[in-house]
Amino acid sequence: MLVSHRVQDLLSRERVLLADLQAFLETQGAPPEVVEHARQAVRSLDEAFLLVVVGEFNAGKSSFVNALLGASVLPEGVTPTTDRIYVLVHGDRPGEIEPTRDPFVSRLTYPLPSLEGVALVDTPGTNAIIRQHQALTEGFLPRADLLLFLTSADRPFTESERQFLSLAARWGRSVIMVVNKADLLETPEQREQVREFVEKGARGVLGLTPPVFLISARGEQRGGDAGFAALRDALRTRLSEAERTRLKLSSPLGTAAEILGGEETRAEAARQTLTEDLKILRDLEAQRARHRETMLGELDGQLNRLGRLLSEFEVRADRFIDSTLRFGNLRGLLNSRDLEEKFRREAVADLPEAIDRQFGSMIDRFVEANLHFWEDVQAFLIRRQPQGEVARTRFSYDREALLAGIAGSARQHLETTTEHELARQLSRDAEDALKGAVGGLAGGLGIGAGIGVLVGASAVDFTGGILAGLTLGSLGLFVLPNKRLQAHRQLRQKVADLREALERIVRREYEREQERADARLRDAISPYTRFTEQEQARLEAAQKRAAELRARLDQLQAEVKALP
Repeated sequence: MLVSHRVQDLLSRERVLLADLQAFLETQGAPPEVVEHARQAVRSLDEAFLLVVVGEFNAGKSSFVNALLGASVLPEGVTPTTDRIYVLVHGDRPGEIEPTRDPFVSRLTYPLPSLEGVALVDTPGTNAIIRQHQALTEGFLPRADLLLFLTSADRPFTESERQFLSLAARWGRSVIMVVNKADLLETPEQREQVREFVEKGARGVLGLTPPVFLISARGEQRGGDAGFAALRDALRTRLSEAERTRLKLSSPLGTAAEILGGEETRAEAARQTLTEDLKILRDLEAQRARHRETMLGELDGQLNRLGRLLSEFEVRADRFIDSTLRFGNLRGLLNSRDLEEKFRREAVADLPEAIDRQFGSMIDRFVEANLHFWEDVQAFLIRRQPQGEVARTRFSYDREALLAGIAGSARQHLETTTEHELARQLSRDAEDALKGAVGGLAGGLGIGAGIGVLVGASAVDFTGGILAGLTLGSLGLFVLPNKRLQAHRQLRQKVADLREALERIVRREYEREQERADARLRDAISPYTRFTEQEQARLEAAQKRAAELRARLDQLQAEVKALP
């Protein structure tokens, strides 16, 4: 490489830029192959100038290379004869093949002065049946300093060639178009038509007009070809020491531009994903609020059903009072034990069991709705896949791990805290709260049993009050009607107190359990929320860093382009 003070300065700044780019990519968690491309860009500055021959299978690449070198160095044939990448360099021992770090790349030496200072690279066909061949060629493309893009005169510039050339354009590679087998074109008009077709197609892909040479590798090997001679003259100019220096400095910068552009695209996709994620989190908070309102609305319906049970008890108790507190039943009124038993049998009836069932149904419905809401939330988050541009980046992996953590938290919750366990806990809480209303309720009786004790105590109140007023000396015309009216008032008050106590208990327990459910949801999602906030800050800093690298890159590219 021609190293003047100006070139040395450019080379030094380019190394620093490429090292900074590699560090930036590693910090951002870019895909491994992208980081490797950055490493290779740095190494390429110390490698020989790479003149890379690419083209489709059967375009005559091996024949072309042999004709260019003026020697039968590579095997030729109608089948894919090149199954690896051959790097041809000048050496004293002809045909010696040396292995490299890459098992699919071989180094081949040949004593040819035309290779001094240049490594000529022969690649497998880009449209060969063996897909690995195309992968090898595409993977080597970012290392090229100058591309000789071979197409065939009998099928010039096919769609697959256009796609491959677009890949070369992405990496910023300098290209010379070579149309082989031009001896198949019989008239000057046909030759010009093919030239214009290839030139137009390449210009549409590259955004500039590359040189196009129509040659015949067979003709050159059999005595000479005018097109090949023109190509040799062009290569002498392009491979002069000054031009090689410019291209050698330019190629890694083209690689850096592609890599940085890809990272900017991934960062923008990550920002878009985060914007959508934050909107989802806000929507989840709104859904949680609506879910809470829905559950409280359902609670009103559940309490109405509980109220109907108490109203039915009240009707039965009224009927008992009216049928029992009358003059025709004086003998029965004197037996308080029988009176209490009859009250429990006819008025209380199955009220405790019915309330137990209703309370159990209420709890089950509440827990079920909360768990379904939880499952819907985590399932929705798991379905949130980021855009394809951020696949296999650290951002994508971290995000997926946090989403999986939310799902795992939901599974653990479902496994360790079942509906029945939550129901039992809620039932115990309500039972404890009911003790204050019932009085000396023993633990473990259950809600319905506690209510049975409470309403059963009404029988003692009724009968005790009645017996106290039914003495032989005080028996009068208005005693029983007054006692009956007093019993009705007493019943109304007890049922009202019971209804109020139950509603207060249930609402309080609903609120407590809803707060616990909300806390579980917040705790499960909070790591993801923190992740989105941290990633936003990281991406903002990365955007500034990428802009700084882009400015340095543009400056270096302009200075390299301005080299003589």
